[in-house]
Amino acid sequence: MDRVNALHDLDALRVFERVASLGSLTAAAEDMGLSLAVVSKRLARLESGLGLRLLQRSTRRLSITEEGRLLREHTLRVLADLEQAEAALARQQGHIAGTLRLTAPNSFGRRYVVPLLAGFTALHPHLQLQLQLSDDVLDLVADNFDLAIRYGMPPDSSYVAVPLAPNHRVLCASPDYIARRGAPTRLAELAAHDCIVLGPSPAAEWRFGSGQKQRSVRVRGRYCANDGEATHAMALAGMGIALKSIWDVYDDLQAGRLRQILPRHAELAVPLNAVYWSGRHVAPRVGAFIAYVRDKLVIPTRVG
Repeated sequence: MDRVNALHDLDALRVFERVASLGSLTAAAEDMGLSLAVVSKRLARLESGLGLRLLQRSTRRLSITEEGRLLREHTLRVLADLEQAEAALARQQGHIAGTLRLTAPNSFGRRYVVPLLAGFTALHPHLQLQLQLSDDVLDLVADNFDLAIRYGMPPDSSYVAVPLAPNHRVLCASPDYIARRGAPTRLAELAAHDCIVLGPSPAAEWRFGSGQKQRSVRVRGRYCANDGEATHAMALAGMGIALKSIWDVYDDLQAGRLRQILPRHAELAVPLNAVYWSGRHVAPRVGAFIAYVRDKLVIPTRVG
């Protein structure tokens, strides 16, 4: 195969893009529903046709070469153009098609996004969907996602944020913790309590109020975790005071398994948004999914 034919080998280019994005032949094979042998064969065919080494392989890791990085940039644009063409043809035929690649936070995704998927895909039988749940802020462009559901605003103007729902957070603790340690009556007293922190360090800055009434409180405790479900479980186990989204702890507050602390102090709201990259043409499947979620998503935003 010569270089021109290699650059027109879409099956091989798709395999290369997935391997480069996921950093593993095995992960790419699983993602694409192919055998490892097929993935290896297509990648070898592409490298042979181009006469270039695109990926460096070792026993421990796989890394992309400079030539591979350049080809991946062009491959992403080619595949995006093909998806747009597919979407245009689908619109002409009156249906939404292609693959919607979506990422959402772990807990929220499992509880509120996944239950919406069956209804949405039933409306669009020609659509495929790939969902990745992660609390990490993934790079939509580099990781080839169409859409992310995220808390807060995107970091810069190259992304568009469409509001989905308000996201208010409250301080809460278990009745057992309150019986042992008491409940703080002022924000400043949080410094004397075990606060359960979401993040890599047991120290954090929690912000309350809004506008000129905004206040920041430095807290720390014996426990921290990088997963929202873990901090939720720690609060239920009586390990300390947590700052949690109302949707996450609403049922526990209603059932008395958790109690709200300092209810007069509302944490600075961080809205829930659907985020997409403004540099890419917005495929109909993306707009359709955002509209569907805005119509169907129902989450508790107030205690009581």
